[in-house]
Amino acid sequence: MYVRQFMTAQVFTVGPDKSIADTMALMREKKISKLPVVEKGKLVGFVTDGDLREVSPSPATTLSIFELNYLIAKTPIREVAIKKVITCHPDTQIEDAALMMRDHKIGGLPVIEEGKVVGIITGSDILDAFLDIMGFRSPGQRVTIETKDQIGVMSDLALVTKEHEVNIGSLAVYHLKDNKVQILARLQGDQVDEVEKSLDKKGYQIKK
Repeated sequence: MYVRQFMTAQVFTVGPDKSIADTMALMREKKISKLPVVEKGKLVGFVTDGDLREVSPSPATTLSIFELNYLIAKTPIREVAIKKVITCHPDTQIEDAALMMRDHKIGGLPVIEEGKVVGIITGSDILDAFLDIMGFRSPGQRVTIETKDQIGVMSDLALVTKEHEVNIGSLAVYHLKDNKVQILARLQGDQVDEVEKSLDKKGYQIKK
């Protein structure tokens, strides 16, 4: 699974000379929380709604409302945008993008291809990928199988589902302690209960 499958391709950008006020207005209008800063087609910065909140004057300021509005209207976004931007490529694997966001404690990555911004991927997009991997939006019944981490487990599951004409819509494996795994499968067919019974007879634990 790759970034290009989950990124937002319609990307709004802002020029570095745009004011904080204009940038805030654009983010409100488009209902977005992150904006790449682009100059002459090249990424030169990145700004989030959190960055703008941090630079907005606090209620305790001694500035008048007119002075506040003047500062926000005149200060260019280049003054507050992140200059060292972490990016990824459309063909970056989705788990690598998630790891970059986690390691750098950021909520989104501009997606760059041939020097141009072609998309943006956010934490919400990563969650969408996770839900798709887990088959959350797919039809079928979720079955959790717990067993030892050993050769032949997947072969057993494949043979049993084939025997009962049940399709495996999605499959994920979570490693537990003591050399055990949980297999989370979304099964599609009329004999899912029979699959569970057959696996139980083989010694697999079926978790509800």
